[in-house]
Amino acid sequence: MCERVVERLPFGLDRAVAPTFVGYLLVSGCTFTADLLILTALHGWLGVPLPIAVTAAYIAAFALSYLLNRTLNFASHAAVGPQIAIYIAVVAVNYLVFILGVTSGLAGLGLEYHLARILGGLGEALFMYTSMRWLVFRR
Repeated sequence: MCERVVERLPFGLDRAVAPTFVGYLLVSGCTFTADLLILTALHGWLGVPLPIAVTAAYIAAFALSYLLNRTLNFASHAAVGPQIAIYIAVVAVNYLVFILGVTSGLAGLGLEYHLARILGGLGEALFMYTSMRWLVFRR
């Protein structure tokens, strides 16, 4: 399906965009929605402090992301142990820089926490896709 989407891209983008990028965007849309729902439930409804709520939502979303990307998008058959070790390292860097750094930093500056998380998610998306394609799920 992702290959068919890429084939229909205009302006020569079909040569520049990998089908796995389209798949990553689809998976990420689902997992980011799960992240925001969990964050809202924990922080907005239950009053859990923002750093703890962000962390819990992040862990749940990235576990789901790993499973969906491994099976549906990158169709990886590599050994799970080494692959998950690399994934955990990538996720740790992403967490510190984009999740806690950008989200908490922007929220601390007064930006509404959902918007802060969305802005952090933009940098996160690029970092995570490139890391998954060339480090975690490399063929």
